[in-house]
Amino acid sequence: MHPQDLLLGAFVYLAAAVIAAPLATRLGLGSVLGYLVAGMVIGPSVLGLVGQEGADVMHFAEFGVVVMLFLVGLELQPSKLWALRRPIIGLGGLQVVLTALALGAGALAMGFSWQSSIATGLILAMS
Repeated sequence: MHPQDLLLGAFVYLAAAVIAAPLATRLGLGSVLGYLVAGMVIGPSVLGLVGQEGADVMHFAEFGVVVMLFLVGLELQPSKLWALRRPIIGLGGLQVVLTALALGAGALAMGFSWQSSIATGLILAMS
């Protein structure tokens, strides 16, 4: 990869982020949704401005996830987490179970075996 390609790719990513986040916020959506839409628009399926260098971008994405998890860890207060343990486990567990059942039933209706339906429902519920 040439340095010019790297700079052009970085410019495209930053320009898309600078345009998409305020636009999504103005439309009453979250900025993260704006970033997702911008990624789809500039990606290889729509405009094709970026995305051919998938392995190179994956390293940046992994680094971004690590930084995000680190920041979440900095903001986390153990005392507040302990106080909210019942709602988190109860409502969070209920959400996972109901989502897994709905997705598993959908997979079963599409003709998957019951084993595959359970696996699909649980996997997608956890994602």
